[in-house]
Amino acid sequence: MWNFQIFLLLIPVLLFALTIHEFSHGLAAYLLGDPTPKKAGRLTLNPLKHLDLFGTLTLFLTQAIGWAKPVPINPNYFKNPWRDMAITSAAGPLSNFFSAIFFAFLYHFFNKFSFQWGAFKISEPLVIISLLGVKINMGLSLFNFLPIPPLDGSKILVKFLPPHLRENYLRLELVGFLVILILALTGILGKTLYPLLNFLSNLVLNYTGLLFY
Repeated sequence: MWNFQIFLLLIPVLLFALTIHEFSHGLAAYLLGDPTPKKAGRLTLNPLKHLDLFGTLTLFLTQAIGWAKPVPINPNYFKNPWRDMAITSAAGPLSNFFSAIFFAFLYHFFNKFSFQWGAFKISEPLVIISLLGVKINMGLSLFNFLPIPPLDGSKILVKFLPPHLRENYLRLELVGFLVILILALTGILGKTLYPLLNFLSNLVLNYTGLLFY
């Protein structure tokens, strides 16, 4: 029964994490002059517009690794394509990082102040949702910052590569996806990410907790 309850509480956290990630990509691109995300209907917080079934299931199973449908971006609209593409790419994982901090505040808030509706302690599931929010968003941020094509980190790194290497590097998307798949299946990715995920999650929880205790 408890596992089923965690499953139910995990769903809104997953939907939020994936949605805010893709929405932030689209918003950044739009603010930098690209109307493509808006025309595609992706400047929305409606999760149904962003979800990728396989990527969502992967995030649910791993609670760290996952993805949504990429927001369509046209760099030709950017004034400085390489710089603006890096900013747009960073917006997604950064939104998850700051969301993790926001959920950490909520975690301590609901821990400190007890809310009840009759005999039902509302604070208890909200504490669990908040903790899951920290872990999921921090994991999604770390995963997408990896500099492996087609992840966001590769589009940030490419801005700092010599011009003659940029196009060839981004063409490695298919190879990069296979590398990610192999690293995930062999457990190397998890062994690399989870210690850092736990460290950063605990760090965020400890520092935000100073405001409440």
